Amino acid sequence: MTNMFVRLRNGAALSTLALAALGGMTVAPAMAQTQPQASTGSDESETIVVTGSLFRRTDTETPSPVTVLTAQALERAGITTAADAIRSVSADGAGSIGVGFQSGFSAGGAAVSLRGLGVSSTLVLVDGLRSTNFPISDDGHNSYVDLNSIPFSLVERIEVLKDGASSTYGADAIGGVVNLILKKQFTGIAGSAEAGAASAGDAGHQRLSLTAGYGDYQESGFNVYINGEYQRDGRVTNHSRGFPYNNRDLTSIGGNDNNAADHSLTTATPNAVVVRVRQTDLNNPLAGSPTALSTQFQTLNLADCAGGTYTQTSSTVNGVGCKHNLEDEYNQLAPLQRKWSINGRVSLRLSDNIEGYLTGSYSNSYVSIKNQPRALRNTQPYGAAPSLASSNPGIVLPVYICSTGVNCATAADRRLNPNNPYAAAFANDPNNGAARIYYLFGDIAAGSERTNEVWRFASGLNGSFGNDWNWKVDGVYARDNLEIVQHGYLNIANTLNAINTGAYNFVNPQSNSQAVRDFIAPDKTTKSFSEMYSIDASVTKRLADLPGGPLMVAVGGQVRHEQLENNNQNAALDTWTLTTSSAFGKHTVSAAYFEIQAPVLDILEVNASGRYDHYSEGFSHFSPKVGVKFAPIKQIALRGTYSQGFRAPTFAESGARSQYAGFVTTTPPCNFILAHGGTGTATACNANGNAYNLAYSLGRGYVGNPDLKPEKSRSFTLGAIFEPVRWLSLTVDYYNVKKSDLIVAGPDSSKAIAAYYGASNLAQAEAAVMAAAPGYSVNTVDAVDPLFPNALPRLLILNAPFVNANYAITSGIDASATTIIPISDNVKLTSRIEATHVIQYDLHTSSGVQKYAGTLGPYDLSSGNGTPDWRGNWQNTLEIGKFSFSTTAYYVGKIKGVSADQVSPVNGVYDLSCANGLYKTPANGNKFCTIKRFITVDMNAALEVNDNFKIFANVGNVFGARAPIAPQSYASSPNFLTTWHYAGLIGRTFKAGASFKF
Repeated sequence: MTNMFVRLRNGAALSTLALAALGGMTVAPAMAQTQPQASTGSDESETIVVTGSLFRRTDTETPSPVTVLTAQALERAGITTAADAIRSVSADGAGSIGVGFQSGFSAGGAAVSLRGLGVSSTLVLVDGLRSTNFPISDDGHNSYVDLNSIPFSLVERIEVLKDGASSTYGADAIGGVVNLILKKQFTGIAGSAEAGAASAGDAGHQRLSLTAGYGDYQESGFNVYINGEYQRDGRVTNHSRGFPYNNRDLTSIGGNDNNAADHSLTTATPNAVVVRVRQTDLNNPLAGSPTALSTQFQTLNLADCAGGTYTQTSSTVNGVGCKHNLEDEYNQLAPLQRKWSINGRVSLRLSDNIEGYLTGSYSNSYVSIKNQPRALRNTQPYGAAPSLASSNPGIVLPVYICSTGVNCATAADRRLNPNNPYAAAFANDPNNGAARIYYLFGDIAAGSERTNEVWRFASGLNGSFGNDWNWKVDGVYARDNLEIVQHGYLNIANTLNAINTGAYNFVNPQSNSQAVRDFIAPDKTTKSFSEMYSIDASVTKRLADLPGGPLMVAVGGQVRHEQLENNNQNAALDTWTLTTSSAFGKHTVSAAYFEIQAPVLDILEVNASGRYDHYSEGFSHFSPKVGVKFAPIKQIALRGTYSQGFRAPTFAESGARSQYAGFVTTTPPCNFILAHGGTGTATACNANGNAYNLAYSLGRGYVGNPDLKPEKSRSFTLGAIFEPVRWLSLTVDYYNVKKSDLIVAGPDSSKAIAAYYGASNLAQAEAAVMAAAPGYSVNTVDAVDPLFPNALPRLLILNAPFVNANYAITSGIDASATTIIPISDNVKLTSRIEATHVIQYDLHTSSGVQKYAGTLGPYDLSSGNGTPDWRGNWQNTLEIGKFSFSTTAYYVGKIKGVSADQVSPVNGVYDLSCANGLYKTPANGNKFCTIKRFITVDMNAALEVNDNFKIFANVGNVFGARAPIAPQSYASSPNFLTTWHYAGLIGRTFKAGASFKF
């Protein structure tokens, strides 16, 4: 396809520089022979449909700001996936999901969050049409399209509309729209192959693509093509990248030692530690007493301490243990990913005025995640008597075992338990000889395998009649089948049985058979799906001629059906610590919409649109939008929009059968730590070796609320486009979005948690929670601290409601500049820079205003990577004949390590000083207050050997920039942020490949 030109209001051609300035990247010739789809309009010049509009037009200068990522620009950046392409846009903000986040609901998925408003407020389209959502919602309730399921080799360009667009597309377009535009026609054969790895020798990368097409659409009226692609990206372990990404012990750089396993005999490790306690029911390993009968702990296998030993001596804990660094031993930075797809399209010209098409695609995305093994400590006894939920101190090994595992104290074949070092001494007093065990099943691999299959079919007709009528009808069907296989989770009944029968060897775990391991931790397979089918129809009409051009009107309608079945992975409540989240629902959406385009004057264009959506649940919403573009002179154009939009409740939020427990890392306050043996003061304290005082995962349980209303938005943009000289274009746009009636999972969680920990005993804590946050209640508390059994236990799960509450306002500035300088006939320099500055991101609550811009807030959202107030990228390309060399730099500003949603307000004010940082040290609480800025640079070189063959090479993170240390991050990501600093974790990478076309 020849270069796409933009035409000014007077019809004169404007170079690709104008499109680059408006859209953010240049449009360049495709690698293989393609042809534009024939226009059915009356304008003879080449026309396109810009995201956010129903009209074909000869320029992309709409009133709304749009970033255009072309295939060529992405190739020059070394980007090979739709996820990386879209998430490279500087407007992608808080809540964005990258592949490096592996421990949450969305592990294995990828999504974009424009304006930081969340993945469920960014609409993702393929060729202007919806697809189905990933079956598992992020954070248990935010729906999104998995970007891993989109074929990348067919992408012709990606248009990112950074403005509300509910007036055109309906729900979920509050933050903006991402529209992936695929090739419409293709003739010949083209393919590519590339491979690479990180400088550390891992992160192996292979990618293949092949496309074959037949039929000259212009001459013959038909074209058909088929495409296939394959990509594999290897695993990267925390161990391979070393300190500080593999260790919670930061004492060497002035931080805390949070590797409790290195120095706490009461933390689960692969070397079992036991202490003698009473067992009130000899048949029940859950019936151990909360109070140890001795301060002396024992390690069952001190001969196998690869990391060395340590000695712990105090008035309450004495013993020798094995040193472990669990993050280094088990965690990974990048999972193994493998994906492949098959895609095809048939395009037909049925008559002079009617065209049709049919597309089909199948994608298969596989992600293999490894993580830490499961522990016997701190488990939740699902199905046990309610009293056990608050008094169970862990698991005990009995004095006697037997073949049946029942009534072993009196069974005929009873024998002393070889796993219990107290068994022989207490053979005649088995009630006082039980061994409470702290153990991590290091011999049972833990993790998950996630296979996501997406089927998508689209078909449509478009045409014209008369001189000024154009119409189109499109239908889409998409289904997303997700299978999750969980490894290493402990089956409750089988684990207890293995303890009572002695089937599992805790002293020498390596001697256990695979059959025993599979019995204790059988794989859990869960299948879920989402489905969507829709039909859209619209017609456009040229009504009259205005001074600036034709007055156009469009009307249309849509009927869409969606269904979700996200099954509960732990429906039988038979597995410890496995999530119980689920979501079910289906609905039908009917919509009618319109758009008017009025070039009132040669220098003034007005656009108005609106859409009415009705949901079968019973609610409706009308979304209007108006935009204006004013170009007083050729070198300057001013633009602005005002729109209203909405986000419908997801099935996880509104489904009567939906539920989930979300987890967030929480550190108990100082009064709690001091009550559990900590040292220090009420404002600066440390754990003093008690693992019970360390940061842990606190869950909040939610259920769907059918009475929820949609979230609503109001947004406006104001911007300008400048082209002072032919070789330079600049854009600047201000945006302001207000999102109201937020659907929140317990807006007063911090208030309820603070109330709980402000109490001195459990009864007071339960009453305090209900008083401080109506609708909240205590669901589950931790086992009693064996060292301080009379102190308040930790809160494990807090019940919290889904409600419409609060509102958020975010505002900021997008800016870009592009220059194309023809140095000589054979040499050209193209430079493009894009940046987004978040001025404010404020959540207004009943307790005060939570300010997130430039901080790690909202910490409860997605991967807890925060809201950097500056993001940007800068690409420079030098073309010398058939050779091109590009550098692309990415910038993320510094982030303050505080978060308002983790701070209790005082008189409505959230103190975001370093004193309330998410990571503090007693000696120097401010040392880790700020996460440093991050800059990484990629380089790409390509040479067109001839018209049919091209070779290329890419070096990622050329200077080996390391991710800034971020000890405030989620517990699953020690000392780093996955969303913004991922390149600094993987390190320098190398890729090389070749492409061909015939």
